[in-house]
Amino acid sequence: MKKFLIPAVLMTLILGCATQAITTNNGIERGYISVSTNANTEIAPDVAEISIAVQTYDNKSMQKATLQNKEISDKVIAALKSMINTSNGDYIKTSDFNASPIYTYSGNKRNLDKYQVSNSVIVHTKSIDKVGNMIDKAIALGATNVNSLSFSVSSYEDKCNDLLELASKRARLRAEAVAKVVPTSITGIRTMDVSCSANNAVRTQYRFMKSNMLMDAAGAAPEASSTSIESGVIKIFANVNASYFVK
Repeated sequence: MKKFLIPAVLMTLILGCATQAITTNNGIERGYISVSTNANTEIAPDVAEISIAVQTYDNKSMQKATLQNKEISDKVIAALKSMINTSNGDYIKTSDFNASPIYTYSGNKRNLDKYQVSNSVIVHTKSIDKVGNMIDKAIALGATNVNSLSFSVSSYEDKCNDLLELASKRARLRAEAVAKVVPTSITGIRTMDVSCSANNAVRTQYRFMKSNMLMDAAGAAPEASSTSIESGVIKIFANVNASYFVK
């Protein structure tokens, strides 16, 4: 009896597995083994999304604030469109437009302070090497905010499927290893829960250097991009929780 219990316990501790039993409707007890496995990989991102906004204000007229915003936004969007490759799936879309009065309060009295107009666009591009230049160009033309910058992998679904296949094979092998020690044999799958997720293993960074605000002797902005972009890597995780019937 001791020769059976010791290796079974050891295998449970080492492999993180558990053998259990359930009772079916006809009263027959069926044992099963539960296992958890995972697989992961790191991939360089090939898609970037930049959220860029233009905000304008006018103290007296919403129309003036809107016209000014349109003038700047048209320039920014036109410049960004010239820097993307639509044949490669790149695009620009408006994500938000807002025009509203801004008030200040003095006691119970509300006073109109100014009118604010904001136009936000998202640039979706596979030209990762141009992201810094896109940000610089937008700022130079009057964009006031870079709200966010994120990176992703276009082959995410394919990578997830590959990792789930690998994790599933590991789950089966792990369950079989436990079954041999018990000893018993696997007769089928009882349950299987799978999931896949991604996150940035290296944090995305972007910063504006002082040289971005400097001009050369002729009054022109420096040609080289002063915005440093680190895209890092995307880490993709696949997890499999499975249980197998045994006899």
